[in-house]
Amino acid sequence: MRYFKVLVALLLAFIFLLSPESALAARKAKPKLDLSGKDFSGQTLISSEFVEANLDNTNFNNADIRGVVFNGSTLKGSSLHSADFTNGLAYAADFSNADLSDAVFSESILLKSRFDEVNINGTDFSGVVLDGTNVKKLCDVADGVNSKTGVATRASLGCK
Repeated sequence: MRYFKVLVALLLAFIFLLSPESALAARKAKPKLDLSGKDFSGQTLISSEFVEANLDNTNFNNADIRGVVFNGSTLKGSSLHSADFTNGLAYAADFSNADLSDAVFSESILLKSRFDEVNINGTDFSGVVLDGTNVKKLCDVADGVNSKTGVATRASLGCK
């Protein structure tokens, strides 16, 4: 199963790398759904889809968002503190100024996403598919250990 996920991630990465204009279009597209400022804290939203959605300043604290799709969405200033985003998909999503502390992002695909000024203290990124530039950026601020998985943020990112 793990090899299948890696194969799918590599295939998606290859397709997106061949068409960079689609990534640019996804980032600049007008949101189809405006859920900015909503409170989803503690909710179970497994496999929900928030494609090209405005989720700025949205609260996902302690939410079960396993398998959720955030493709092309903006989550600027949102809080995903202690959320479980395992097996999630966030292609070209914008997490700028978001609180991702103590969240679990294991086995998620985060290609072409933005992580400017994020709080990742204690976040578990184990098995995540992430652009090399973002790994470097996140390693610069990585700290802490996830309270649920016991995995250090730096170790989960493969920081040196």
